[in-house]
Amino acid sequence: MKAKSFVYGNWIAGESEGIQVLNAVTSDVICNVGSDGINFAKVANYGREVGGPALRAMTVHQRAEALKAIGLHLLSKKQNLYDVSAWTGATQADGWVDIEGGIGTMLSYSSMARRELANETFLVEGKTEVLSRKGNFVGRHVLTSKLGVSVHINAFNFPCWGMLEKIAPSLIAGVPVIVKPATVSSYLTEAMVKEIVEAGILPDGAIQLICGGIGDLLDQLSEQDTVTFTGSATTGRKLKTHPNIIKNSIPFNMEADSLNCSILGLSVAQDDPEFDLFIKELVREITTKAGQKCTAIRRAIVPAHMIDDVIHAVKARLAKVTIGDPNAEGVRMGSLVGLAQREDVKRNVSLLCQECEVVLGGNDVEFSVVGANAQTGAFYPPTILLCNTPKTSTTPHEIEAFGPVCTLMPYDTLEDAIYIANLGKGSLAGSIATFDDQEAAKVILNSAAYHGRMLVFNRECAKESTGHGSPLAQLVHGGPGRAGGGEELGGIRAIKHYMQRTAIQGSPSTLMAITKEYTAGAKTYSDDKHPFKKYFEELQIGESLTTHRRTVTEADVVNFGCISGDHFYAHFDEIAAKDSLFGKRVAHGYFIISAAAGMFVEPSVGPVLANYGLENLRFVSPVGIGDTIQVKITVSQKSKKSKRPEEDKATGVVVWDVQVYNQDQEIVALYDIMTLVERKEA
Repeated sequence: MKAKSFVYGNWIAGESEGIQVLNAVTSDVICNVGSDGINFAKVANYGREVGGPALRAMTVHQRAEALKAIGLHLLSKKQNLYDVSAWTGATQADGWVDIEGGIGTMLSYSSMARRELANETFLVEGKTEVLSRKGNFVGRHVLTSKLGVSVHINAFNFPCWGMLEKIAPSLIAGVPVIVKPATVSSYLTEAMVKEIVEAGILPDGAIQLICGGIGDLLDQLSEQDTVTFTGSATTGRKLKTHPNIIKNSIPFNMEADSLNCSILGLSVAQDDPEFDLFIKELVREITTKAGQKCTAIRRAIVPAHMIDDVIHAVKARLAKVTIGDPNAEGVRMGSLVGLAQREDVKRNVSLLCQECEVVLGGNDVEFSVVGANAQTGAFYPPTILLCNTPKTSTTPHEIEAFGPVCTLMPYDTLEDAIYIANLGKGSLAGSIATFDDQEAAKVILNSAAYHGRMLVFNRECAKESTGHGSPLAQLVHGGPGRAGGGEELGGIRAIKHYMQRTAIQGSPSTLMAITKEYTAGAKTYSDDKHPFKKYFEELQIGESLTTHRRTVTEADVVNFGCISGDHFYAHFDEIAAKDSLFGKRVAHGYFIISAAAGMFVEPSVGPVLANYGLENLRFVSPVGIGDTIQVKITVSQKSKKSKRPEEDKATGVVVWDVQVYNQDQEIVALYDIMTLVERKEA
């Protein structure tokens, strides 16, 4: 059987036999993988000319809704994916991280985009910058979808998550994707892509899959394309320096395997919860995916006086770990992804042993597995090494055995621990187990420059913590130096990675027309119909209402103080108020915005269903007793919401710019309010 690529709308097998891929547990042949015969210029053009226009025609929310639908579809098909995942040597728990973890990441991106971004085909970023004295010349940033493709080259260890965490932000950005999984586990990625394609949710050309080599694909890319890579630093550097990548300044994001560390705090005693948490986390990172994680703990940095206690505790916990066929009952650790990977781990363990001693496991130890053969399957035992001279040794800070291997490193002072941690020359993830916040602060702030992500775990967060090695969609995943110098995930910033940020300059009215957001100083208009009586579709950006005036009285201040319980001296003490920065008694700021609401709200039943929130409130000038206020509200932004089955009415969110003035036309308060407004259309 041959694995197939999905390119230019068709499933295509390589013309030759390709590379034989084996079951990691049994060494039985699964399939042959090859991409010869694929026209990579056609692949790139199909994404640009078919997938790109279709995605760019969709709004951000529509793209995000599509990802949500795909995620829910994949969850309904997950058992088949788990069955295939076991062929890679992954246990059910390993598969959960890869399959449901990947789907969860996709759903997280969908939620973030619909919650935080406008329902437009583009993004507007930051506040308006006033570029002239009178404010007739202003600037702002917009982000538009790049007119190319994003090529995602993934490592073998997470065939599903590695794809989904990359394609989610790219597709939301409106950029079609070309996925290239590692050959040795490409059959699992193929199974997931088949489900995505058969669901028929994405437009044609939005996703393509290459099983096998990428041929001359990198030569077909242009300045509008993007490449992301996850894998070894050696391969990453080779791809990053490809002549066409350099020639066209093609963005290249690299996330490379690194020598991540975990530190046991100097303040931790053996009977502290943090000691047990450290041991548990260390063993979990060794056994999950058989240690084949780019974030796995490779260097465990331990107080010298605790080293024997740690060795004893790690051995005791690892002795309870059953290795074998992931489908066998009780198995907690599966195999490596293939025999070649096992040889690579053995080779690197031999190199590490030049400056380390074996505490547990290693190349020569005999071990048993359940439901399989330890020799014909790609199994390797959990291995603990000890480097007694971590400050002067080099190999454990340069060589990574990408499997169930970790090196213990003793230290005497926190300064030593920080120095040892930073010898990794750039890591994706670091962690420290401590209940001493000052100790944590010292370690984090002095080693953060060498790490992309750092976790402090202790008794307070342990039950809810996702652990040392778990990247989260909301936070940056990546790291400096050896870790590749790139960033993945990171919430909305990851979506923006696939878009072009452009500064636009012009008059406030012109910028308002381009951004579809109100710009201060732009021309506004109004008519005889109160804007709160208009449906979502009827409201236009820049539509405004200027209210009647209201004079603030002594009774207003007293009554509001009694209702709110706010009797601050500046509102009630005439003598103290004269000596304050106000120079007189002033009205409560919250009274001003309450009074403003009473002035601009139309009280009768209408399309405005609810106040959705208030943001960016600033009290600019004080309002004294006897001052007169007036309010101007302007439609600033509109975002159509998708109607849920349980909702009776279709709605949209309208953001209103609110400006409160005094009798001298000075602004006294500025803020935005959001209202839920009914739509006419279903």
